Amino acid sequence: MKTRILWVMPVLIAGLIINGCSPGSKYERMLKHELASEVRYDTLFMGIYFGMPKKDFYTHCWNLNREGLIKQGSANTTVENELKDELKYPATMDFYPEFFQDKIYEMPVRFLYKGWTPWNKKLSSDNLAANVLEWYEKIYGDGFIEVKHPKRGIAYVKVNGNRRITIFMEDELHAWAVFTDMSVKKELNDSTSKAGIIHEEITKDLE
Repeated sequence: MKTRILWVMPVLIAGLIINGCSPGSKYERMLKHELASEVRYDTLFMGIYFGMPKKDFYTHCWNLNREGLIKQGSANTTVENELKDELKYPATMDFYPEFFQDKIYEMPVRFLYKGWTPWNKKLSSDNLAANVLEWYEKIYGDGFIEVKHPKRGIAYVKVNGNRRITIFMEDELHAWAVFTDMSVKKELNDSTSKAGIIHEEITKDLE
């Protein structure tokens, strides 16, 4: 239950941020264009990908743990990776995927700068989100668009083929990046599972 609460909420928030786009917005045009291309971008990070079977994900993480590349995250409900040089300051990223039919279709990732304090603005979540954006532009390419949200501030969204990436702030401390396989949307909306209901709440205003 803790895992569901921790990782489903950022996905819902990401959906609400995107739902703030008006009909016919730049985001919606980008989404329709990319999905129509039928090109797939399944790569996530560290050898993890959309469609990766749950069993393979656990085995892969076990191997990465043996190599000292990752460790168990908070309360043993997530996977934690230390970021030493990727961002402007040392940070951690925690992640754990959402599965549909025992395959990865969504990956929420939570970032935190080490040594954060309320008075150290360099380590604030808005700077952290901007730094994650800079890093991701190097990995996944340019093309992120800026979306304004009344409660979450500035968010950044990019769609390549089936892969959507949303970057946003959670609070003063944390920033999130949520990877979503948009080609799974119809299957989830047609599903009566909890995952299907959650995904419908995220995407209901994007038709």
